[in-house]
Amino acid sequence: MEKTIKVNGIHCGGCEGRAKRAMEALAEVEAAEASHETGIVKVTLKSAVSDDVLKSTLEAAKFEVLEIQ
Repeated sequence: MEKTIKVNGIHCGGCEGRAKRAMEALAEVEAAEASHETGIVKVTLKSAVSDDVLKSTLEAAKFEVLEIQ
């Protein structure tokens, strides 16, 4: 399963890495990739996780979550 998360606050490669590490720290996440060009974080899940958990994890890393699909 994949989730696409629209995020405000990814401005550079360092921000991409911070978002990727935050998502991959979750046990349910198999892989993550972030783009400062699109403001999108794509997450591949190995098991179900609530959108609230994904949102709170990115917010703890100082990003603003706009939408999760």
